Amino acid sequence: MNEALWMGFALVDLSMVLLIYRFFGRVGLFSLLAFNLILCNIQVMKTVELFGLTTTLGNILYASVFLSTDLLSEFHGKEEAKKGVLLGFITLLLMTIYMQAALYFQPAANDFAHPHLAALFGFMPRIALASLAAYLISQLHDVWAFHAIKQRTGSRLLWLRNNASTMLSQFLDSAVFCTIAFYGMFPMNVFWEILLSTYVIKIAVAVLDTPFIYLARKIIPGDTAQA
Repeated sequence: MNEALWMGFALVDLSMVLLIYRFFGRVGLFSLLAFNLILCNIQVMKTVELFGLTTTLGNILYASVFLSTDLLSEFHGKEEAKKGVLLGFITLLLMTIYMQAALYFQPAANDFAHPHLAALFGFMPRIALASLAAYLISQLHDVWAFHAIKQRTGSRLLWLRNNASTMLSQFLDSAVFCTIAFYGMFPMNVFWEILLSTYVIKIAVAVLDTPFIYLARKIIPGDTAQA
């Protein structure tokens, strides 16, 4: 059941990236990048069993963040992609700060939401730092790698720059996050199992998004791609 839901969720989410880009252009990608980044950092708190591995649920939405960044890189250039990355980082940072501040408010006697908000957003500073650092490092690397490959191949081999940049950057993301968040908290064999299982799931979604970036070339009008 989880595997079927995972595949359906991934296809819907990646399709929505193209649909929003088709109708709202670059601005839509900026908005979706920030929106998906917030949601995936909430969903990441839930662990699920997929294909015999224990992983976090936020991996699908996080993969669509990489797709949005690659679309910005391919159709709008390096600087616009970096702008999207920094917008996502600021959005994630502000969400972390604002929700931590919200938890300091004393709840009313009949309030029911505070314990649930505390459970979701009262995560340790170490986890928040891990998420912010992993996102910024991996996304900036993704933009750099995408354009480094494009400079050498021109407009050819879109599949190569899309997959290579994303897979390398996803490894950086998993390594940075797991090292900051979990190193020293688990035995080394458990630490490596968490890191590698998380990366394997991310790779699967990265491969899945390849047809979508090719589809974008066919369905995105030139004026929308430059808007």
